[in-house]
Amino acid sequence: MVFSQEILTELSDVWQANLKHPFVQEIGEGTLPVEKFKYYMIQDYVYLIDYAKIFALGALKSTDLESMTQFSTILHSTLTDEMALHRQYAAQFNISEETLASAQPAPTTLAYTNYLLSVSQTGGQAELLAALLPCMWGYETIGKSLSHSPGSKHVLYSQWIEMYSSPEFSALTKWLIQKFDSITAKQTVEQRTHLTSIFKNALRYEVLFWEMAYQEEKWLVQ
Repeated sequence: MVFSQEILTELSDVWQANLKHPFVQEIGEGTLPVEKFKYYMIQDYVYLIDYAKIFALGALKSTDLESMTQFSTILHSTLTDEMALHRQYAAQFNISEETLASAQPAPTTLAYTNYLLSVSQTGGQAELLAALLPCMWGYETIGKSLSHSPGSKHVLYSQWIEMYSSPEFSALTKWLIQKFDSITAKQTVEQRTHLTSIFKNALRYEVLFWEMAYQEEKWLVQ
């Protein structure tokens, strides 16, 4: 069994908590309150600004042109396709691009992105991939699972589901998983335990991110 699958087996409870969060389920049902999605969309845009930097770091830490190219491709896709979808949603909500770009992170958003950037900057490519995979792999899995749900025909949520269930997004995610498995194939038990811890932390932050959006989290002191 490849290491990525070993991690999912070990962390199956956390993985399912991510996939089955009420925020995700209500997108699939088409019943998620629009205000919660609006809050999420703004915070996810803020998140993606830092998340994109991890792919730039992935290219920097690459030792071959093929990996540099692939990380650059994912970086471009994040900055254009994903963030363009958020800008389209912002326009529907009458939020200007300037307002969107100047939005401030909620506590969970700030903690999550700081964790990802810290791990990615101080670790090697294996640590970087362990940190970023829960987000991209989780979204790809959720997108596919909701592709035939009532939400896939929802006037608002269908575009979101279409983005993350697309063959293009799936192909980029698959490459990252394969790269992770290739790098970790000959690692020691101690190294794999370390990477599992990183993956678990990032995955738990994914669950917290859904919960943050569901509760429309605010700073206690403004």
